[in-house]
Amino acid sequence: MKALLTLTAAFLTLALSVVAADFPKGSPKFVTSYRQALSKAEKEGKPVVLVFSAAWCPPCQQMKKNVYPSAEVTPMHDKFVWAYLDVDEGDNSRAAEKFSVSGIPHVEFLDASGKSLGKQVGGVTPAAFASLLKDVSDKAAKK
Repeated sequence: MKALLTLTAAFLTLALSVVAADFPKGSPKFVTSYRQALSKAEKEGKPVVLVFSAAWCPPCQQMKKNVYPSAEVTPMHDKFVWAYLDVDEGDNSRAAEKFSVSGIPHVEFLDASGKSLGKQVGGVTPAAFASLLKDVSDKAAKK
């Protein structure tokens, strides 16, 4: 019985991870590792959009479905390195702790060297998020 429960829990964890990584058409190209995002940002000289999220979080899924691939946000895709970090995955716990993630969605904006340029906690409209991205892009360009 214990083995069956363990197997069921492992399957559910895997299923949730697959759902969390399933991005709608038109989404930015997300990496799923904080280290990978920093490495790519440094290499490309771009700021980072670090999205802390979860499959069970309705506002997170709304942002994933309606905001990141929106017409307002799409023009900003190539100006950033995008990372989607599921808070339920153990590998992301250090990054979540580093940025004091206590509510999701939590979007941390970083410069190419990994320093914070600001954050957004909670869901927002595509227009509001596009405006945030423009502000962050401008801030990053001044550094």
